[in-house]
Amino acid sequence: MSSSPTLWPNGARIAVATTIMFETYMPGVAPKYSVQTTPLKPGTIDHAGIAWSSFGGRTGIWRIVNTLNRHGVKASVMANSRCVEEFPEAMQHIVHSGHDLAGHAYTQDGLLTYMTVDEQRAVIKKSLDQLESVAGKRPTGWLSPVLAFTPETPGLLAEAGLDWHADVTYTDMPYLQQTEHGPIAAVMASDFTDNRVLRASPRDFFDVYKGTFDFLYNNEPGGLVVISMHAHFGGRSMMTAAYDELLTYFKTFPDVWFARHEELGAWARQQGHGELAYNRRILNL
Repeated sequence: MSSSPTLWPNGARIAVATTIMFETYMPGVAPKYSVQTTPLKPGTIDHAGIAWSSFGGRTGIWRIVNTLNRHGVKASVMANSRCVEEFPEAMQHIVHSGHDLAGHAYTQDGLLTYMTVDEQRAVIKKSLDQLESVAGKRPTGWLSPVLAFTPETPGLLAEAGLDWHADVTYTDMPYLQQTEHGPIAAVMASDFTDNRVLRASPRDFFDVYKGTFDFLYNNEPGGLVVISMHAHFGGRSMMTAAYDELLTYFKTFPDVWFARHEELGAWARQQGHGELAYNRRILNL
């Protein structure tokens, strides 16, 4: 196999994909992580944590979407479908701005890894049905909450008619994954999200992604950078400022493909290669 990289569409040297996690929880449940540093006694309802996590639907998702719109970049929004019930205006804003919605289960605390196969299948259908009700079209992709997928999940997603999933932390290029229910494109998630830096410095977020972009651009033509933001983390002004600066920097390069995960999945399906082929293409393995 040739070691010369296959260029992205239109001869782009590098691809940049941006994903937004729009998350919510069941009533009375707070996220297990936040900027708060004092844990409450076990069994105590964390009212402050619940309020803190609602920032994504109240403010964060609006700020992130408006920033993307200003740069003319389209994102893939992985949304818990309960957001349709809890934040309907925000969901409409995402759709009307032209961004994609992808399945992210019903709530962030409903993890697939704790479910039977039939329970997973039901949650996948419920999530897709609710997102379709607001988007007017069926989502084409999926990301499991906290990436807690099971060995059966990719096949269930293919069975549900999805084209791609982002439960991918083991390779950094899109590829075509075979399942018992047919092929599905596997498109990487991010290894470094905004929730890693908000307690420290958002400058770390900027530095990591600028450094990654520069490394791939200079050394691995045909590489991919995936940036992930959470509405309740990244939508806070100190984080969105770093995000805005990154998008501004990337757009100074004329040969960047700003791709949605749906487009990356379609590209992988068109290429028809497995994971090893991409590793050989980029890294000469």
